Amino acid sequence: MSYSSNYILLIIKYVKLNKIFIFTFLIITSFGSAQSKKVYVKYISEAITLDGDLNELSWKQAKAATDFWNYFPYDSVLAKQQPEIKMLHDANNLYIGMKVNSPSNNYIVPSLRRDFSAGGNDNITLMFDTFNDATNAFLFGINPEGIKREMLLSGGGNRGSDFDMAWDTKWKAKTVKHEDYYISEWIIPFASFKYREGETKWRFNSYHFDTQGNETNTWINIPRNQQIFNLAFMGDMVFEKPLGKSKSPISIIPYVNSLVGKDYENDNETSDFKFGADAKLTIGNSLNLDLTINPDFSQVEVDQQVVNLTRFEVNLPERRQFFIENSDLFNDFGNSRDSNPFFSRRIGIAKDLDDNNIENEIIAGVRLSGKLNNNLRVGVLNMQTNEDIANEIASTNNALVTLQQKVFSRSNISFMFINKQATKDYDFIEEGENYNRVVGIDYRLASKDNTWNGKYYFHKSFTDGVEGNDISAGASTEYRSRDYIIRLSGLWIGDNFNSDLGFIRRTDILKIDPQIRHNFWPKNKKLQRHNISITPSFIWRPELNFENSDYTIRTAWEGSFQNTSNFELEMFNNFIRLYEEFDPTNKDEAIALPIGDYKYTNFKLQYRSDRRKVFSYSFTPTFGKFFNGELYGFSTRLNYRIQPFFNSSVQINYNHIELPNPYPKADIWLIGPRFEVTFNRSLFWTTFIQYSSQRDNFGLNARLQWRFAPLSDLFIVYNDNYFTNNVFAPRVRSINLKLNYWLSI
Repeated sequence: MSYSSNYILLIIKYVKLNKIFIFTFLIITSFGSAQSKKVYVKYISEAITLDGDLNELSWKQAKAATDFWNYFPYDSVLAKQQPEIKMLHDANNLYIGMKVNSPSNNYIVPSLRRDFSAGGNDNITLMFDTFNDATNAFLFGINPEGIKREMLLSGGGNRGSDFDMAWDTKWKAKTVKHEDYYISEWIIPFASFKYREGETKWRFNSYHFDTQGNETNTWINIPRNQQIFNLAFMGDMVFEKPLGKSKSPISIIPYVNSLVGKDYENDNETSDFKFGADAKLTIGNSLNLDLTINPDFSQVEVDQQVVNLTRFEVNLPERRQFFIENSDLFNDFGNSRDSNPFFSRRIGIAKDLDDNNIENEIIAGVRLSGKLNNNLRVGVLNMQTNEDIANEIASTNNALVTLQQKVFSRSNISFMFINKQATKDYDFIEEGENYNRVVGIDYRLASKDNTWNGKYYFHKSFTDGVEGNDISAGASTEYRSRDYIIRLSGLWIGDNFNSDLGFIRRTDILKIDPQIRHNFWPKNKKLQRHNISITPSFIWRPELNFENSDYTIRTAWEGSFQNTSNFELEMFNNFIRLYEEFDPTNKDEAIALPIGDYKYTNFKLQYRSDRRKVFSYSFTPTFGKFFNGELYGFSTRLNYRIQPFFNSSVQINYNHIELPNPYPKADIWLIGPRFEVTFNRSLFWTTFIQYSSQRDNFGLNARLQWRFAPLSDLFIVYNDNYFTNNVFAPRVRSINLKLNYWLSI
């Protein structure tokens, strides 16, 4: 039997096995354990003064949610420092009063900027699952300095990427520090939430970071093998009276922006004045309608550059707020690494005549998203981009419609339809390039106790003039216990599958990438946990008689220590069959590696220090073979803070590639210092410097933000870029002044 036949038999066995797993897991989805823990929300008519004192009679009568459990470093004991959370409500607001105990008032608060990250500093976060679906939640948090954060959480809270930190809403808080505790008092309008009218119960949980006691605690006991924000593990908050209809205001956010710049490469000077607006309104209690006219994203921080030594495009995260809210309804289809049919960064970017990415002006857009009822969500996105005749870019309508139906305890089935289509006939559009459409269905499995997770999808594209072999399909099933994580997964992407609004790394592949990981939980004063894992990833080319084109076998050991530091050792066994010549150094006039087979092994080590320290760092050396040569390098990140006013970090990435003659050698550098000053709670200054030898660019992005009113800002943004390879010379320079103001009607 041939080499390829053996692999085909292996695939058939794998698919049959996966079908059995899928059938079994669909049954298991409706089972699982749940914890019953309740906090009661008393109805009040008494006025609450926001002073961080909790001296009103209503606070004294309210019962507190306490008895928090340890999550880190152990999950089997009660927390040493117990928070106490009380809740009240009236017709318009939810009132929260908290006493957060601590060993002393020597807190870690790195910054005064809103929407801080929870890790490595003192804070407490509350999660509200208002539709009781264990899939979506609103998060509100505070630190001892009274700095607020709010987020949306989707996807059940299985991954860090399930957070939407760009979401903003208006609410009030007052925090007062004492010797060994702090009091925080909140007023959150019910208009900030989405929920069903007449509801009497929300699911609720809270997690608390105590840096002095080196503990992370949760109200509901969550196993250490699960994410601390996983929505499978929640109690209940019970309202004394049913909730009425929320009276959400209409928000209008106009902006003006003035820009002056110069393109030194083409000797062009630019000056521009733009204005536009966003509008937000709520339909019923559960649907958001967002409108934008002539949007401008000049205040969005530049992307963090990466070193790319592969043959494929890099997927960078979306940073524009309009596309982020409820983004799981739009972006969470298919496989995020290999076949994501909708990638919002495609909107507003196009190719010029030299195949370079350039900005494509967005004229207007509309987005409708939210709940139709407790089990059905809807998402509609429509964006219109402008034409650019000089670069042969058509005016295009970009549309996406999604529906998501909850099934069983926490699972859901989603449908999507994507359409990108030129809105006019242009001479430069060739026959067969008028439109691209994708339809598909996804099933996301999540058992009640999150032991079983899975993702199964089937997508078909419709491209003008293309027929057949246009399917993308995948399946992934994961079992997660305290000691083991076992995953079976794979996907198929047809040679003609195409999504102009998606991120498709490559087509004509059949891929399997299972994983097995064993966790160890030692009773050790230094080592908190460690694990060993193996993840083989094999790719075949169906159009080439299922020829094996790639594989990577990753073997790893990871250890986490009681002081929150982390160490990881990885080994990669690689095989790549090049079908085209490839130069990994990307050097001008270099001789590319020839078509053929390459096998090599390399290693990576990583250490990350205790983030609670004033100075922290990570260091990652890499070494080993690389195609037919060798690769040595390292990356490091150094962080230093003077809390809470100054934060700095430096990212350094170096790779030395040495290929045999006549192929090239290269030293590739990426250096990125970043400085952040928070003068007070309203004035912030950030400077981000990046040097990339691979991109022949030195860039500086400096941004001053003044939040002069709630969710209203004045930005001054300075961008400067230089050539670096042959001579250090200016490339592009610009300065923006942008003002936006949040009006509530």
